[in-house]
Amino acid sequence: MKNIKIDKNYLKKILFELLEIPSPTGYTDQIVHYVGEKLNELKVPFELTRRGAIRATIKGKTSSGSRAIVSHLDTIGAMVRELKDNGRLGIVQIGHWSARFAEGSRVKIFTDSDVYSGTILPLKASGHTYNEDIDNQKVSWDNLEVRVDEKFSSGEDLANAGFNVGDFVAIESNAEEADSGFINARHLDNKAGVACELAAIKAVIDSGAKLHVDCHPLFTIAEEEGTGASSILHGHVASMVAIDNSTIAPGQNSSEFGVTIAMRDNGGVYDYHLSHRLIKICRENKILHKRDVFRYYRSDATAALEAGNDIRTALVCFGLDASHGYERTHILSLESLAAMLANYIVSKPEIKHDRYELGTLESFPRQVEESRE
Repeated sequence: MKNIKIDKNYLKKILFELLEIPSPTGYTDQIVHYVGEKLNELKVPFELTRRGAIRATIKGKTSSGSRAIVSHLDTIGAMVRELKDNGRLGIVQIGHWSARFAEGSRVKIFTDSDVYSGTILPLKASGHTYNEDIDNQKVSWDNLEVRVDEKFSSGEDLANAGFNVGDFVAIESNAEEADSGFINARHLDNKAGVACELAAIKAVIDSGAKLHVDCHPLFTIAEEEGTGASSILHGHVASMVAIDNSTIAPGQNSSEFGVTIAMRDNGGVYDYHLSHRLIKICRENKILHKRDVFRYYRSDATAALEAGNDIRTALVCFGLDASHGYERTHILSLESLAAMLANYIVSKPEIKHDRYELGTLESFPRQVEESRE
């Protein structure tokens, strides 16, 4: 199938709207409603799990050996752990990220009934007061507090206003786009992935392509806390492509302007045949791509395998610098990833064995092997 076009304006519009919706793990209802509305606009049917993960379906000629693509709606964030005597909030992180990147962040705090703004500050925040001590304090969540933008001077003030231990703290995205095509924001991981997935779905729908097998777009809500796609798959899904970020850094091989296909990460090795199928799709469609391995990283696909699902998994990524910090990607990388996903969705399955939960040796594929002559 040729000429599947990605609507770049739609992709960017979706991304910037997603970035305006707070969604730390555990506080994702609002973003679930948003993505559900977008799927309704595309006339793609879906259903929700009890907690709100989204399982959609684009029908193909058969359900046997169907595919899934998955991105996660949740982001890193924080949670209140203490109402402090000075009228500020002690916090712990949601997801794995450094207190170094939390310092100076503007935030929204969600109490049981209200939303407040504030700033995450180190305990010693002013050089005019603490001099060189501001540079000597340890980078630690124990050395941070939230200054709420209200007239609070005690823990009692906070309690009377309705603050509680366990309140969610969302980090504001502060998104901006440069003329060069770079997009800077918090939470591009993984809202950029969600935007790519929706843009790919739109491209497939707009193309009028008839799918060879069912495709199930999935959107999970707890990837940053490790559970991800552990309980969302249809039983007949044979393969799942996870969508997430690659790491642009020395010692990595990721593409900042194209697709990165991860061959392994901290969760294990990705499926040989599915990964090479995606590489082939990139080559056939002249999509810039690279391969990489990630040592300190795991994805939705890992959670699905750990839950006992017998599926092929792959991980495809948009380029991202400074992950879980103030992140940067490029529109070319997002367009490339969306195009690869769209072409994968409409492509013809190549492994007959994947039609069956249990099959014969004759239908099972082979990898490259040395000659036996």
